[in-house]
Amino acid sequence: MSIKKQFLKSKPVCKVSFRLDSTDASGANSVQLLGDFNNWDLSAEPMTMLKSNDFSTVLELETGKDYQFRYYIDGAIWKNDPQADYFAANSFGAENSVVSTAV
Repeated sequence: MSIKKQFLKSKPVCKVSFRLDSTDASGANSVQLLGDFNNWDLSAEPMTMLKSNDFSTVLELETGKDYQFRYYIDGAIWKNDPQADYFAANSFGAENSVVSTAV
């Protein structure tokens, strides 16, 4: 798993690349990145499956904010990203990953 950030100089946006490795996706057919940035919408576009069977997506997120998120694998398994900036408790008795775009 990995999270990479690129802060744009031209506008207050951070391009955040999310990648879920094939070993962490354990033979998944579909992975969605759900979080504050898409209102945890279960109909959100799935991440792109790469030839390596890793899953990847890039989002443009407003700078200066923290966004909670999780990976949703095959519509059944929630997974956090251990490389998240930190973790926050959620209302289901678990934790969400958090990515910060604070400069």
